Amino acid sequence: MGALRPPRPDLADMSAYDAREPSVDINLAANENPSNLPHELLATMAQRLPTFPFNRYPDPMASQLRAQIAEANGLDPANVLVGNGGDELIFDLMLAWGGPGRTLLNLPPTFAMYEIDARLTGTTIAEVPRREKDFTVDERAVFERLALGDIDIVMISHPNNPTGNIAPETFLIDVLKATDALVLVDEAYFEFSRHTMRPHMERHPNLVILRTFSKAFSLAGLRVGYLLAHEDVVMELTKVRQPYSVDRFSQWAAGLVFRERVVFESQIQELLRQRDVIEHGLSQIPGVKVFRSEANFVLFRVDRAAAVWRDLLHSHSILVRDLSRVPGLEDCLRVSIGSMAENSAFLKAMEHLMTERRASDMFGTTSRDELDSAVGESGPLD
Repeated sequence: MGALRPPRPDLADMSAYDAREPSVDINLAANENPSNLPHELLATMAQRLPTFPFNRYPDPMASQLRAQIAEANGLDPANVLVGNGGDELIFDLMLAWGGPGRTLLNLPPTFAMYEIDARLTGTTIAEVPRREKDFTVDERAVFERLALGDIDIVMISHPNNPTGNIAPETFLIDVLKATDALVLVDEAYFEFSRHTMRPHMERHPNLVILRTFSKAFSLAGLRVGYLLAHEDVVMELTKVRQPYSVDRFSQWAAGLVFRERVVFESQIQELLRQRDVIEHGLSQIPGVKVFRSEANFVLFRVDRAAAVWRDLLHSHSILVRDLSRVPGLEDCLRVSIGSMAENSAFLKAMEHLMTERRASDMFGTTSRDELDSAVGESGPLD
């Protein structure tokens, strides 16, 4: 036997999506719900565990969960597909509507998996960058690109991750009218924005809506997502999806959570209040530019952002997402909305770091001892 045959040559210039995170006291990097499931749901799960049939394969189509989601959205189960998180469903869409000789229209900066999955499936990527000033969509450029007629799939994050803004509903409707391409409107953060394209599904068979249990519903650890689409679209996706991709326990837990989703409303409202606290707090710190968000995270820009990220991590054990090397997001960091205590600690750390930076720039100090000496009677920076 000779040496191992190499993998596909087009993988040579690709890097794996690195979701690893260092161990920290406060993790505000992954847009998770900072609260675990409510105690009453955890108690129900614990009661069921001794008799749960872990030894049996799951329903391959998650029929009970599909039926629940369909009823809540005024649809038939044939209009719903459940996946192993939204990520699997995005990949399935690319497998079915992308591939060699086909083209994705992408609106960066946006969710990285759109581009990654396109490259993995050999799909050509046509990009229409968002405006640098406020990350709004360049609508004219989008329609000019669609007019060329070679787009097979469009993916629009709504609200957009990681910038947090939404596109006008009229724009999304016009996109659906302007193309026969499949149009994914990714509503992973729908529960925080309450903006949805669901009312337009009947008139636009090329519309697909993606949602997840990972954000508002505290199930990031179980990986359950779903999409709403025309039954013909769902049928095509069943041809490319992995069998048994959503395990039996995840299906049951997601069904329980969905049935009792009203209990999450108070958490969601508190996260929205805390989002306002984060936005206001950051806006009061000199040197920080904040972008308005409709999701459970806030994007902000600061000079030498990578250094701020490092100092938050190493000096305060707070992890946020460093996006400063992403094209279009230079010097940007993204902070997830955490608990009241976590958000307070983050804002305090940011104020401390930026105050220390201003003093360092002013006095040319290079160490904390020198800096404390320079500020003199103003007291400690903490």
